[in-house]
Amino acid sequence: MIDQASDSRFRFGYVAIVGRPNVGKSTLMNRILGQKISIVTAKPQTTRQQIMGIKTTGAGQVVYLDTPGIHRSSGRALNRYMNRVAKAAFRDVDLVLFMIEAGRWSRNDRAILKTLRAANVPILLVINKVDLLKKRGELLSFVAENVVPQELEEVMMICATRGDGVDDLEAKVMDKLPFSRPFYDEDQITDRSERFLAAELVREALTERLHQELPYALTVEIEQFKREGSLLNIGAVIWVERDSQKQIVIGKGGQALKQIGSQARRAMEELFEQKVFLQTWVKVSKDWTRSQKALERFGYGES
Repeated sequence: MIDQASDSRFRFGYVAIVGRPNVGKSTLMNRILGQKISIVTAKPQTTRQQIMGIKTTGAGQVVYLDTPGIHRSSGRALNRYMNRVAKAAFRDVDLVLFMIEAGRWSRNDRAILKTLRAANVPILLVINKVDLLKKRGELLSFVAENVVPQELEEVMMICATRGDGVDDLEAKVMDKLPFSRPFYDEDQITDRSERFLAAELVREALTERLHQELPYALTVEIEQFKREGSLLNIGAVIWVERDSQKQIVIGKGGQALKQIGSQARRAMEELFEQKVFLQTWVKVSKDWTRSQKALERFGYGES
């Protein structure tokens, strides 16, 4: 319990987690929260929308914004939407965690840093996956060659999957936030609805089990979300762009869809802490990723 009245040293602020695709932004937020809010897969561009994660302690309340990976390609309306969401996130925050991968400094990383500097927002560089560099000398050389001191005052090194350095990172973040009363209830951990989280878990299972470009051509819409006693009934529609994609998602004899549904259902039962009955259907919305109207219909609105 937080005694806000007696603790004038309480801190509050918004922190955006920004970086190119697949550097571990969602893994870091889940690690900080101690609960899975953002879906995580090995494929880049898994996160499509900004997801808020709220961490409240006796010292303060931090609102982390997990953002889509900023990428150079913007051919589809969906890609352009994800870039806009990511770039909008750091305009009104108290701090940006700019995440990169140990041993890799790409043109995309440099472009993101340039954008962040133009936004004139405080930046804390977070180097993730430090376990990939076995020798400490390699890590020090990487930092020395790529990090320019006048651009970034501080650098934190972590391994989000194992939790190495994450406690130190959280302490550093808290020190940089202003003194203020909390904005959210202390037991709230996200601004997203349970329907949204259910849809994301289905999409996670799809992304992990389907290959090549197909995961980027689908989205998930929850048509039913109803609790009946101890059972949670969920109906999910998987939207793809073409009939051929529909057949791949369903699989021979419906086996692929059955496996995807089973994986998603187990994840939902763990998250919602109750028995779940999940039904899934696959439908076609031609070239929906290229249509602004279709994006808005499926929840990818500018708000």
